[in-house]
Amino acid sequence: MKLILASSSPRRKQLLNMAGLHFDILASEIDEHIQANQTPEEMVQSLAYQKAKEVQRKHPDAYVIGADTIVVHEGQALGKPKTKQEAFEMLNRLSGQTHEVFTGVAILSPEKETVFAERTAVTFWDMTKEEIWEYIETGEPMDKSGAYGIQGKGALFVKQIVGDYFSVVGLPLSRTIRELKKLDWKQEERNGE
Repeated sequence: MKLILASSSPRRKQLLNMAGLHFDILASEIDEHIQANQTPEEMVQSLAYQKAKEVQRKHPDAYVIGADTIVVHEGQALGKPKTKQEAFEMLNRLSGQTHEVFTGVAILSPEKETVFAERTAVTFWDMTKEEIWEYIETGEPMDKSGAYGIQGKGALFVKQIVGDYFSVVGLPLSRTIRELKKLDWKQEERNGE
């Protein structure tokens, strides 16, 4: 039963590898479209579903995983920063505060599908402007929602986390595996295994 990850995220790839899954990567190329007035949970679930569906249309016999992650602070979604200044503004805003990370996952099989979201609360230590700029200069914040990577140097800012750590990385791994099993997915045999 072929498994496809509809994402080019190196973090999601690493998590599925860590779980010992055999899968192919076929990144979705959708124009991310969200409806007005969606909650963060609805937003990430909708985008995850759109990504998975686009790939499943090309591979209807496969199991396809789509995922989307956003950072929300005081009701505002913080996407990926476009400039270093924008990254600074995001991180300065998160300094000493608690924010939420929502990851939506859609798993589509030839016959069934499931869509869910995980919410994790992350609290940052107070950060100095110098610490923030030093972090930005590493380049790590520039391709990540909320301008930080919890699995990298961004971990140094994290005071507390309540929820699924891997969801903050980009994929709630244990729940994803459980949901795959509920959809009757079985690891396909590879040569030499």
